[in-house]
Amino acid sequence: MRPPVEPGAVRALLERALADPAVAWTFGGYGAALALRGDPGEAAVPLAGRLGWATSRAALAFAPGPGLVPFAYETALGGRDWSHAVALCRPAAACTGVAPGGVTACGPDREAARPQDREAPLFDLGLGLRQARVLLRAADPAAAAILRAACGRAPLADEGLLAALLALPCDRVVLAGPHRAEAAPDGPRLHVLAKLLRLRRTHAATAQIPPGLVPVAHLHPPHPLAGGAPFDRARHDAVQALLAEWGDPALTALKARVAAGEAVGVPATRAGRAVLRVARAQAAWLAEGGAGRPTPSG
Repeated sequence: MRPPVEPGAVRALLERALADPAVAWTFGGYGAALALRGDPGEAAVPLAGRLGWATSRAALAFAPGPGLVPFAYETALGGRDWSHAVALCRPAAACTGVAPGGVTACGPDREAARPQDREAPLFDLGLGLRQARVLLRAADPAAAAILRAACGRAPLADEGLLAALLALPCDRVVLAGPHRAEAAPDGPRLHVLAKLLRLRRTHAATAQIPPGLVPVAHLHPPHPLAGGAPFDRARHDAVQALLAEWGDPALTALKARVAAGEAVGVPATRAGRAVLRVARAQAAWLAEGGAGRPTPSG
């Protein structure tokens, strides 16, 4: 079992990640999420009363206090590749969600990250995510008129309508309780896949999210193999520290046994088998000193 989550430790995790432009973020749920990251060349303004930042093209805001539970994990991708993330979760009881529905007018976005956006009207697309709402914010009067005309229609049942609405010159806004992400039309991309949304899952089957938690966002520290460069040991160690603090203790112990050279049998669980593959791939890199990419197996 993981120890109770300390709100101060969660805040420290978020502060470090928000201050690092190399950290990527996804915000939303399975089938609809904003993908964004800081840009060292773009001025970011800290948000008053919230953990986050806003630029001219995007914003990310987390409400301070209890309610977010981080969970760090790695995913085997086949061969000797893997990914990693820290899921930011809310209790399942707080993520009641609604069934997919029609476009709904929600009034002005009074909680927008930037004051100049707080009079623009919001329209919920009715995509039916359990953990988040996906909305368009229409400062452009023509776009707002199109969205008002679409109210009551169900974009998830009409992919042509969904594509037309997503093509409007509107800000994209994803809300998860008191937490939010925003993107301008020319900013970070909102990924919407109707096929996945119809599955009504809270997360991918390969994500090792503990029962009772629902991920609303993910932070993605830089990967040790990012950009095809030689294995970056400092980045690897940073992720391992996150896994030790926020991951599954049993899986972390399994990785430690592999790193120590212990012969480990095939675990009984899917998560254990995935972690074993990741651990062996990373052990190969570490044994070579990161000088070159291991020859893919199988």
